[in-house]
Amino acid sequence: MAETLMIRNARPYGGASADILIRDGRIAAVAPPGLAAEGQEIDAGGALALPGFVEAHTHLDKTLWGMGWHPHSAGPGIADKIDNERRVRREIGIEPDRQATRLAAQMLAMGTTHIRSHVDIDTEVGLAGIEGVMAMRERLKPVVDVEIVAFPQSGLMIRPGTLELVDRALALGAEVVGGLDPCAIDRDPKGHLDAVFGLAEKHGRPIDIHLHERGEMGAFSLDMIIERTRALGMQGRVTVSHAFCLGMPDIDHVRRLIADLARERIALATTAPASAPAPAVRTCLEAGVVVCGGSDGVRDSWNPYGIGDMLERAMLVGLRNDFRRDEDIALAVDVCTHGGAKVMGLADYGLEAGCAADLVLVAGESLAEAVAVRPRERTVIKRGRLVVRDGRLAVPIA
Repeated sequence: MAETLMIRNARPYGGASADILIRDGRIAAVAPPGLAAEGQEIDAGGALALPGFVEAHTHLDKTLWGMGWHPHSAGPGIADKIDNERRVRREIGIEPDRQATRLAAQMLAMGTTHIRSHVDIDTEVGLAGIEGVMAMRERLKPVVDVEIVAFPQSGLMIRPGTLELVDRALALGAEVVGGLDPCAIDRDPKGHLDAVFGLAEKHGRPIDIHLHERGEMGAFSLDMIIERTRALGMQGRVTVSHAFCLGMPDIDHVRRLIADLARERIALATTAPASAPAPAVRTCLEAGVVVCGGSDGVRDSWNPYGIGDMLERAMLVGLRNDFRRDEDIALAVDVCTHGGAKVMGLADYGLEAGCAADLVLVAGESLAEAVAVRPRERTVIKRGRLVVRDGRLAVPIA
């Protein structure tokens, strides 16, 4: 049930001190200190107030969070990691509902209120991951919103039967059509994009395609995605995740691709990787491309790192893009908040009166300091309800 809350002495986005009145799950007023007392009061103590973080690219179904340490064993290539993941999944028994619950609770404690999770579908796991994450999101719906991407991690065309499974996942309620490396994994770019865009048309769903392909191969795939988006009128409904090809040395080609992405309103999701080329965030934003951020895998068979913290991701975006000035670091925070909200279509997101009361309070003199220090003691409000207090869950997570 939504509560009436009065947050005193908060600083929206690190600005001047304000009172924030929350009523019926929405922000009723943001005003200079002195609003009349109403409901439960929370003294923010001068903390920054930010809209709840948006984790716009992760994989809840296959995290090892809470399962003890599992030594990393994957080879260096994407195909190596995919094969290793299937083996690890068989050997250690990753239960999607349980694991998704653990990681979603951790992300919530770190201030995340919205998650887009790619969930594996293949002929081995079937729809078990989809069903598990759907069960989790129904239980946790009061405290965190989860959007599911039906994701053919092992390939779509090269594993007969996978396309039909993705179709069934969308019929069950997955909100987004996933795709993966049309050339490098499926080796059939036309067939792959025919299938992905066909499912999007059939179910009326947006698209989010993993594009790990680098250099000219990735640019070729990206060109095809842009052409399909234009031809099928999918502007504003397509996201390309990773887009490593936009980090290639041919700057003129990259700028042409970025201009086309902006023209067709195709968004980018970046994890600010340390080991791969990546889109230049400032260049993309200045061109008008929406950029969101995500943790990708958190302590899974692909990656032993991460704590599900979008302030940490903002730091990595800043480091990857050489953001040092306060105003530049604020761009990284925007990627992890408003950028993700735009990609997920959250029309009532923000800190203005009338917005959904999803916000996080975190200590810091400025956004830049919060990113640099990343205090763990955060307070989180979801739909007007206090769900995390000083970094600890204030509500039961089943």
